[in-house]
Amino acid sequence: MAPRIGLIGCGKWGRLILRDLLTCGAQVHVATPSADSRATALSLGASSASADLSELERMDGFVVATPTGTHAEVLDGVLALGPPVFVEKAMTSDVASARRVAAAGEGRLFVMDKWRYHPGVEAMRAEIAAGRVGEVLAIRMERWAWGHPHPDISPLWILAPHDLSIVLHLIGDIPPLRSALSLSRREPNLGLTAHLRSERGPSITLDIGIASLDRRRRCHVIGSCCTLELRDGYDERIFVRDGAPGASGTTDRVIEVGGKMPLLAEIEHFLAFLNGGPEPMSTAREGLLVVERVAAIEAALAASTASAA
Repeated sequence: MAPRIGLIGCGKWGRLILRDLLTCGAQVHVATPSADSRATALSLGASSASADLSELERMDGFVVATPTGTHAEVLDGVLALGPPVFVEKAMTSDVASARRVAAAGEGRLFVMDKWRYHPGVEAMRAEIAAGRVGEVLAIRMERWAWGHPHPDISPLWILAPHDLSIVLHLIGDIPPLRSALSLSRREPNLGLTAHLRSERGPSITLDIGIASLDRRRRCHVIGSCCTLELRDGYDERIFVRDGAPGASGTTDRVIEVGGKMPLLAEIEHFLAFLNGGPEPMSTAREGLLVVERVAAIEAALAASTASAA
């Protein structure tokens, strides 16, 4: 029998989620306050479309794809219904609500960190796990584009969770924040550089912003024995240089990873979980960790801006 999925929200990204849920054979029931979005959902193949949660009964699972700033309120209502929930990143947009929903959703709340399902990121994780990278010395992330189409939340909350989830996937943790600096004191939302590091682990650099003429998505892992690069989100390969960083006599190779779309992969994983399979990545506790790190960056930027005023 097709799983019954309640999809909360059906905007630009929610429509892609609806598409992939239907591709995977789910029966999708949409809840959204927008009449236009309800009409679109029905035209795309949703089994029903209602204005709120009250009509979504006997669901096997829920997917939350509302604006980030609404996640906490929506999750409070959806978690009370009982079935497992897959929520778009970030889990919430503040630490207090993230702690609340993480506690309420332990074991049945998961975050749609699609980059953890990217075949290139998984290939990099596998190289690290196999020991071919040696000691991971540093990870550099670059995420730039033009503009910010999410008026309810700052670009930090849209961009940084992606890169933090990649770090989590590669090394199993997200180190604490050491420093954060905005690109412009006058326009702090244009971009930032953040540095994270534990006492003994690798240094992590996030370089993100919304003022680039071209779209950049890059992950660069520097190890004592090998360097890895994923140069674009749509690349179907990772580039590898074997040898100590900066040394002569190194050799290059390429690992083909294929082009399966991460959104489809994570939806497949969630539906398999509903049918008795393993839990999806990321757990509620991991979602909370991401929120805590983003909030720390936000606080550091605010303090820096205030001191410069």
